Amino acid sequence: MTLIIDKETDFIIDGLEGQYNELLEKVVNAALDYVECPYEIELNILLTDNENIHKLNKEFRNIDSATDVLSFPMISYETPADFSGCETEEDCFNPETGEMILGDIVISLEKAKEQAEKYGHSAKREVAFLTAHSMLHLFGYDHMTEQEASEMEQKQEEILQILGIAR
Repeated sequence: MTLIIDKETDFIIDGLEGQYNELLEKVVNAALDYVECPYEIELNILLTDNENIHKLNKEFRNIDSATDVLSFPMISYETPADFSGCETEEDCFNPETGEMILGDIVISLEKAKEQAEKYGHSAKREVAFLTAHSMLHLFGYDHMTEQEASEMEQKQEEILQILGIAR
């Protein structure tokens, strides 16, 4: 697995500084195992602040506000987490490494801290939740309908339970 984690902000979450990489890698691996991904993957995660994610949200989604997480999937699925179509799509894989190019995740650490305080759980849990949420988007899940939202919420919680990360 090629997991590139960049932090482009000076914003600090007390108690998590220096632990981001380990936490993110654990959540990514748990999500990959959860959906039974049969491939090694390539994934980029950017940790940023509200100002920068606001700019990205406006540029890519035409929403003029900060958000907690953005997902940029590189694969289109017929059915969420059905990897069978990837075999016939050359652009699903990095030709140099053979790894499936999953996509990019952008997380606002500032928003994660705000939401952790709002929901009354740890910032670690919130960052893990946002990562699991975004991984599910990269696997083709969405929350546009009540049924999709319910299914996605259940899967996010199950991934966090596997890791022992509770509210």
